Amino acid sequence: MNRKLLVLPALLGVLTPVISGCGSSGGGSGGGGNPIVVGTTDSIELNKDNPAPFDPATSYDSATWNVFYNTFQMLLTFPRGSTTPTPDAAKECHYADQTGLTYQCTMRDGLKFSNGHELTSQDVKFSIDRMQKINFSAGPASLISGVKSVSAPDDQTVVFHLKAPDATFPYKLATPAAAIVDHQVYSATEPYDGFKLVGSGPYTLSDVTAPETGGSQAFRSGVFTKNPHYQGVLKLNNSKVELRMFADSTKMEAALKSGAVDVMSRTLAPNQISELLSSTDQNIKLTEAPGGEARYLFFNTSAPGLRDKAVRQAIAQVIDRQAITRDVYQRTADPLYSVVPQGILSHTNSFFDRYGNPSTAAAKQTLRGAGITGKVPLTINFRRDNGGTMNQPEAEEIKRQLDASGLFDVTVQSEQWNAFLKAASQRQYQIFAISWLPDFPDPDNYIAPFFDKDNFLNLPYQSKQIQDVILPQTRRQAERSTASAAFGTAQQIIAQDVPMLPLWQGKQYIAARSDITGVEWALNSTTTTQFWELGRGVTG
Repeated sequence: MNRKLLVLPALLGVLTPVISGCGSSGGGSGGGGNPIVVGTTDSIELNKDNPAPFDPATSYDSATWNVFYNTFQMLLTFPRGSTTPTPDAAKECHYADQTGLTYQCTMRDGLKFSNGHELTSQDVKFSIDRMQKINFSAGPASLISGVKSVSAPDDQTVVFHLKAPDATFPYKLATPAAAIVDHQVYSATEPYDGFKLVGSGPYTLSDVTAPETGGSQAFRSGVFTKNPHYQGVLKLNNSKVELRMFADSTKMEAALKSGAVDVMSRTLAPNQISELLSSTDQNIKLTEAPGGEARYLFFNTSAPGLRDKAVRQAIAQVIDRQAITRDVYQRTADPLYSVVPQGILSHTNSFFDRYGNPSTAAAKQTLRGAGITGKVPLTINFRRDNGGTMNQPEAEEIKRQLDASGLFDVTVQSEQWNAFLKAASQRQYQIFAISWLPDFPDPDNYIAPFFDKDNFLNLPYQSKQIQDVILPQTRRQAERSTASAAFGTAQQIIAQDVPMLPLWQGKQYIAARSDITGVEWALNSTTTTQFWELGRGVTG
């Protein structure tokens, strides 16, 4: 097999005051004929906790955002290999005054939704207003909570009035939190239920298969067809992609080897990755890339047993990340010692600097110093495994480490994703684990979603210095490198207070049949599979 190593840019460039783009209408449609079939072990379910999985106002996870990036259009997008947003539905955007409180975009001419309805600045205003009105629990509304109001003085001009200066705002406009929806189709106050969507992005979605099981529907497959109305900067190297969901990553790999699937991405089990890396099969190629995925344990600091900071610090002193990444993930992930991963501007090893190597003796001293002499009972909740994920083995390894110290008595419990996320945001769990995939590769997006005032997990921990000083200060700094010192301080505060514990940083892997091109560009820094990059004998 051919192993390709792709180095993706990880650091944000300087935010320029004006972002301009050309007027491309979407490029070619090479690779016609049979659809390119993409396999994934991601799961998307429609149930009472998640009645509108394909509504950008409600869904905030990698599986649905993978769908959104391929079907919805935002004012801005990230072009191939870049971490600086460029206009897509917009033709030009800029900060309109010296205060940094006004951001203005001019729309492209002739924009339409996939249903043929015209797309104007009124739809942009409607979409942002709607996101804030619905404010769905554990949804992405927190990303645009800094918007005070939106105005649309004419059909091609949209103006965002911000509560405070925010140098990261253009990056947020390039995420599905700012996906543009049709005001003639979507309710202003209610989610758009079911497996349906109307967007203006590069593809339309049809032929959805979602059988009902146990009172819920699980998305199994769907066909993404080139949207003839798309007007933007993305060039499509195919006319059709079929997305198939697999409950078992081994079955997904078998489908790839048989030719039933052309590409497979998230999530491959560690042993599969190791075998593919060493394979000599010339029909399959595995691409490995740096990744921004971070795995965290979050602590409910208001829960019994965790209110005392000494307990959280003692956990930090016991956890052996090297053992987790070696024994559970077979070195397909790297130990992480900060909320901000390596490769992202301002990263420091704040947890290692404070706690050093794992030490039961140090943890015992920390607990005894706080007057805690008995075993501390803990419960860790994790998302139920699907496909190649290792959530349960990871939780069991953490339990083993903590129990082996003699200082803790740990129980582990699993839950289906949507119920899990809802319960976590309602503070029903004592400790819970999540994997975080960045909305954009900036330290702000590894700190604010969890520790800002409007954090989407509704965490009880509050740091006034992070919320009132560091985040506002860094958002005023257009040159992001000048924010490093402040973000370094935030990482030190988090390591001291331990409202969360970073575990590991993941790499990205995508495997494909040898006749598929564009694979090296298909994964972006947020691990989205960009369908438009894939082709058969097509390069762009």
